[in-house]
Amino acid sequence: MTFTTPPIPRAAGSFPLIGHALRLIRDNLGFIASLRRDYGPLVEITLQPGTRTIVVQDPDLIRTMLVDLAPTLDKGRFFEKMGHILGDSVVTAAGQDHVGRRRQLQPAFARDRIARYVDVMRDEVTATTGTWRPGCPFDVHEAMVGLSLDMLAKTVFSASLDEETFRRLRHDLSVVMTGVGARVMLPDWAERLPLPFNRRFNESRDAVRATVHRAVDELRASDHDTGDMLSMLLHATDPDSGEPLTTDQICSEILTLAVAGTETTASVLSWILYELARHPGIEARVLAELHEVLGERPVAFADITRLPYLRRVIDEATRLHHTGWLVTRRTTTETRLGEWTLPAGTELAYCQHALHRDPALFPDPLTFDPDRWLDSAQPPPTGAFLPFGAGKHKCIGDHFARTELITAVATIVRTVRFELADSRRVRPVARATVRPGRLIMTVSPRTSTTRSAAA
Repeated sequence: MTFTTPPIPRAAGSFPLIGHALRLIRDNLGFIASLRRDYGPLVEITLQPGTRTIVVQDPDLIRTMLVDLAPTLDKGRFFEKMGHILGDSVVTAAGQDHVGRRRQLQPAFARDRIARYVDVMRDEVTATTGTWRPGCPFDVHEAMVGLSLDMLAKTVFSASLDEETFRRLRHDLSVVMTGVGARVMLPDWAERLPLPFNRRFNESRDAVRATVHRAVDELRASDHDTGDMLSMLLHATDPDSGEPLTTDQICSEILTLAVAGTETTASVLSWILYELARHPGIEARVLAELHEVLGERPVAFADITRLPYLRRVIDEATRLHHTGWLVTRRTTTETRLGEWTLPAGTELAYCQHALHRDPALFPDPLTFDPDRWLDSAQPPPTGAFLPFGAGKHKCIGDHFARTELITAVATIVRTVRFELADSRRVRPVARATVRPGRLIMTVSPRTSTTRSAAA
């Protein structure tokens, strides 16, 4: 008996010249979710003329793609475009270039370095919460973007920039973060149009690189270890050649880290605060754990591993509200993926947001339930939960991000209590990443009495 490989289905709704772009523009998350609902483990879509993109939907095949096939894949158009816009970095590099760059940068994200950053992160959170006016509605996601920018900038440049330069850098980074999603998704020719949007983006990106360049030159001239991430990057060397990073490489690493890390941290923080406001019982359990572990003292690095319930809250937020909606790879040779053989040059993609909401993988997937992670009888399949990716391209800053989230949540919820300004459910929207739509909340001070009552 002869068995034939089933053909890869093509998603409905494609148009000549623009492929599935119209469906993505109208409702990108809805379109990607429909692929999981209506098709099998692989489905073909068209993102640009002449290029087939295969969306991988089976968790085992996703893990095969990210782990087993990683040495033969590059990162695909999304990361290629980001490297063109922001400069080559560990986030955008592929193959041996990525391996070498990752080994060179890994010490900047080592445990002892992250431990130094916690006090800086906590101080920035405390300063930010002090600016919130009780009872006055404000956009929480916008506030979390500002907070995430401040935490990142202070950990990178804690002793390397004066306050005026820091304020300019923060503004320029904000412009780049806001615009990079559109730059990545638009055709290459669009970024060359003489539009105000392009001019502002280019000016701010170039200003960030110039600021980092000056800081590197000054730090290199002083030959001083300031203890911040910039100093760590300046002293990092290639494990094989012993060569340090060039100034341009450091600029690209910091710029990409800011764009890739700040928006994702801000979105997850926003979703956590939203879910705690909607679930007072979960919030009370977080406060009780913080009271038991910390008492009245501030959170410290040693506490990061001593807060299991808060860690489950964060895991559940990254499951239900993952920020990744289309992550790409590309075959460099003829590649076997499951039953299928794919030619070189095939674009591959997967969607963490849709994967984490699949009812076949997570029972009652739209319910925010931190205790689902206690159910050892029904663990999710391997490859079903990918908060930071997998394989050799797994996010280099995963421990940094978890530390940042735990530090921020532990500090915020003990200081203020959030309330939703209205009862409407907040919907996710996808730009470069998935973020909450309009999220308006108010805060009220949380006294030691209310913290003890929750405990």
